[in-house]
Amino acid sequence: MSITPLHRRRLFQLVVAGAAAHALGGWTGKQDPAVRILAMSDIHSAYERMGQLLAALEHEVAASTLPHVIAVDGDLFEHGNLVSVRSGGVIDWAFLEALPKLAPTVFNLGNHDNDLITDLHEVVARMQSLGIAVISNLIDARTGRPYAEASVELALGRRKLRVVGAGTNSLNTYPKASRDQLSIPEPGAWAQAELTRLLEGADLMMVMSHAGVAGDRGVLPLLPDGALMIGGHNHLLFQEPMGRSAYVHTGSWANAYTAVEIFEDGSATAQSRTVGLDGPASPVLADLIQTTLARHLTEEERRVLGTSSRALSLGDTGRAVAAAFAQAAGADAGFIGHTTLGTGLPAGPVTRYAFDAVVRFDGKLMVAEVAADRWPALMARANQDRPMPFSQRTGDFVYGWTEDTARRASVRIVTTDWCALNQAEYFGVSDLVFTEVPGATVRAVAIQGLLGG
Repeated sequence: MSITPLHRRRLFQLVVAGAAAHALGGWTGKQDPAVRILAMSDIHSAYERMGQLLAALEHEVAASTLPHVIAVDGDLFEHGNLVSVRSGGVIDWAFLEALPKLAPTVFNLGNHDNDLITDLHEVVARMQSLGIAVISNLIDARTGRPYAEASVELALGRRKLRVVGAGTNSLNTYPKASRDQLSIPEPGAWAQAELTRLLEGADLMMVMSHAGVAGDRGVLPLLPDGALMIGGHNHLLFQEPMGRSAYVHTGSWANAYTAVEIFEDGSATAQSRTVGLDGPASPVLADLIQTTLARHLTEEERRVLGTSSRALSLGDTGRAVAAAFAQAAGADAGFIGHTTLGTGLPAGPVTRYAFDAVVRFDGKLMVAEVAADRWPALMARANQDRPMPFSQRTGDFVYGWTEDTARRASVRIVTTDWCALNQAEYFGVSDLVFTEVPGATVRAVAIQGLLGG
């Protein structure tokens, strides 16, 4: 979508406003809060924390008399979690069933929500039968029918919240068996055609996008001032003040959620809440999780691969894996795609099942040479878990590790075959020539690097 001069000015104003209000705690409202939103995204069947996440949501609702909305911005399910696949997602569905019993719940479809049930119509119908409002702009390519309405309005006491949902048009991130069933518009073009109509006459407004930061850049200039926007898909965690508008990403793998208070005038404050492995689990899920794992884990999945002396954050895990890649390939720098990782490495004994939630996908390692004068720009795109200006966020990115590359004519890098194939998204270039590292695979090298196994 081409951005008009008006839209460029609006996006510039949003970015400047975000930079001016740089404190990540959120936005200062002048009136009493009207509604609280508990937002989360990209949970990916994180059974190690899902009970603790539900307990945190139960506490949030019980501790405040304000009307609440629970907002799930896609990718609850995960085909890489073999317990989820074998059990038919019984834990995921029990989590969903519990949410509308706490507060009105809205779910925007992501690219993994048909991991277990290929036909999204069936997924949507089952969610709706639990009392969940499902929204999406995804279309059934076979019939032209939408899988769900693109917007819903929730009555919250004397106020109403209009919620609009959009998904990612990155078709290759959806389950392969479902791709010929999907027709997904480019987010910016869709917003330009539909967003004004969908939000017309709204009281309070929230847009839920699972398109990622890159896709959202075409939506943000069209966002009415005073609208909350929830982002997902990139497994990022940040809050970006944008005037009275608010743009937040809520983290992934049930490691965190974001509590947002919307004030009478539509302005908002947002705070991220961490979900710890050692926190109490909701009794709604605690026993179910334990019995489901006991029933479906194999001996190989229970096998301890090694012991971690300390827990690592997601970013530090990524950089440790990237360093292991570099060592294995004899490279100067290593990189791994942000969503190739699920969660950070836990402390203590790490089983095969737990490790597969850390490094989600296997694959080949690939090496390439980068000219020294191009190196700083490439490295500047890495490690976007750090605080950084919103204008520099790219959505897809790599966690990177490098040794001293000063005074070198070129830098030898190593990464996964996925990042090599999609180098424009991850590195911002399209002309790097990659070759395979013989005998090295992503998970084997990562296990050796993280656990010495």
